[in-house]
Parts: sequence; C-alpha cells; structure tokens
Amino acid sequence: MIAGGRLPHAALGDGGEKGWTALVAFLRHPRRRRDLIAAALFLGPALIVLLTFVYFPIVWAFGISFTDWQSGGAPARFVGVDNYTFLLNSADFWRALRNTVTFVVLKLPLDMVLALAVALLLNQRLRGMGFFRMAIFMPVVTSVVAAAAIWRVLYNPSFGVFNSMLDAFGLPPQRWLRDPSLAMPAVVLVALWKGLGYNVVIFLAGLQGIGRVYYEAAAIDGATPWQRFRYVTLPLLSPVTYFVALIGVINSFKVFSLIHVMLPDGGPLDSAQVLVFYLYELAFQSFRYGRAAALSFILFGIVLAITFLQQRFAEKRVHYE
Repeated sequence: MIAGGRLPHAALGDGGEKGWTALVAFLRHPRRRRDLIAAALFLGPALIVLLTFVYFPIVWAFGISFTDWQSGGAPARFVGVDNYTFLLNSADFWRALRNTVTFVVLKLPLDMVLALAVALLLNQRLRGMGFFRMAIFMPVVTSVVAAAAIWRVLYNPSFGVFNSMLDAFGLPPQRWLRDPSLAMPAVVLVALWKGLGYNVVIFLAGLQGIGRVYYEAAAIDGATPWQRFRYVTLPLLSPVTYFVALIGVINSFKVFSLIHVMLPDGGPLDSAQVLVFYLYELAFQSFRYGRAAALSFILFGIVLAITFLQQRFAEKRVHYE
C-alpha cells in the first residue's frame, strides 16, 4: 500500500505483479499525478533539446565512425572498424597525439604553479587588490579569436614586439610561429596568458576557504612561513588542486581555436597539429567524415582513460576537511 502518496521502494524492487500494482496505485494518487505532470512539463523542453542536440548527435556520430562517408552526395558505406585501424596505424595521428601531449606537458604544470603563486599574492589584505584580481581575469573573458590574432601580430618576425625586445638586448630575431621548435612553446605561452585567470580564481577561492585557525595554531607551534605553506596550505588546498589538474587536462586535450587562428596550417612541419586540429582537417578539408568521427571517439577514449587514472591514483592524495 502507499502511505502518504509515497511509493514503497520494496514494492518496486519485487519486480512482479505486486510492484506493478503499487506503481499503478501511485500514479492514481491525484496529488502525485499532478506533481509528475508538472515535472514533465518543466523538464520536457530541456530534455527534448538535450536529446536532440547532444545525445542524438553523439549516437549518430558513433554510427558514422563505422562508415566511409565522404562529401559529394555518395551514400555512406559500412566499413566496420577500418577507420579506427587506419587512424591507429597513421603517422599523422601519432604526430598529432604527440603534439597534444607536448602541449599538455608544457602548459599544465606551468599553469598550476603560476596560478597558485598569483593566487597567493592576490590573497593578501592590501588596498587595490580588487583591481589586480580583475586585471588577471580579463584575458579569460576576452575572445579567443581576438586574443590569438593580437598575439600573432606580437609574434610577427618583422615588426613584432617580441623581436623588438630581443633587438633591444642585442639578441637575434626569431621566427616564432615559423620555427618548428618554437611554434608549440609560442602557442603554450598564449594559452597560459589566456587561461591563467580562471585557475587563479579557483585557487583564490580555495585559499579563502581555509580557516585562519590552522595558521594560528601552526604559528603558535613555531612553524615557519614555508612550513605553514607546506603542511597547512597545500594539504587543505588539495581538493582545488585536484580539480584544476583534472579540468586542465581535459581542456588541454581540446585546444583548437588558438592554433587554428595563429597557425592555420598546423605550424611548420605540422609541429602544432594537435588532435582536434587533425580532426578538423579530416572533416572540413579532406571531407572524410567517417574518419573524423572515429578520431573524435578515440580522443574521447583517451581523455576518459586519463581522467580515470587521475581519479584512481591522484584522488587518494586529496585531503577533505
């Protein structure tokens, strides 16, 4: 029976006639039926949009990944896992994966260290600190395309600011975006500038959430500033650090806009051709939609595996209050 209009979990758990009877009785309850109808009316539009523009395209793209579908009106031809085997045996794929990993390895540690250092500075109780916090966050809300276009001018080998600075110190000019050894570091520098403010805000929120009582107790025990940072700040900041690392890896594997604007050809010798850029070339330049869809799911699998490993091993070092 239903008490107060609530459906007993045990009745549904039986899985037999008793469960169906309880379910029918629950739906016949006037107030509960009105609640269900109201919930359906409110959630229905959002669910329709979610299913139409998120889940259906994912399922559709997964089906395309098993076909040889090209532009020109030719029907898609089922090829099984040929797209996946082609990519896994392709030198272009492994070069793009290597470039992506290089981007992650160069950007993520620097991003986390710089963000934490800036957050520690901005956490001081000084006048005018709000202005500096706003200035640090402004690049985050700046258009990626506009920022990349401006930095491309700054990197210009003929009249760019960076070569002018090198010339002022008597150093030879560099071909920043046309040198295979400098193209990826140049993009990483822009990515650091663009995303630093977001991580600073996250770290700053974590620092302000640490109670002063911990620092007061450590000071009474004679802890030095470094010891307070090492044994108080870092452990209590570990949930924030874990979050920043997790999101940072995911966002780094998705980098595209900066490279597409700054290096439309993927950089000299494809030195900045990352996975998403290679996916773009397959889909919108070579028009091999099946291979592009297969690459998107390979990328999904890589990010999912890395995320799982982070949760499996890094989360053990997270200390929650």
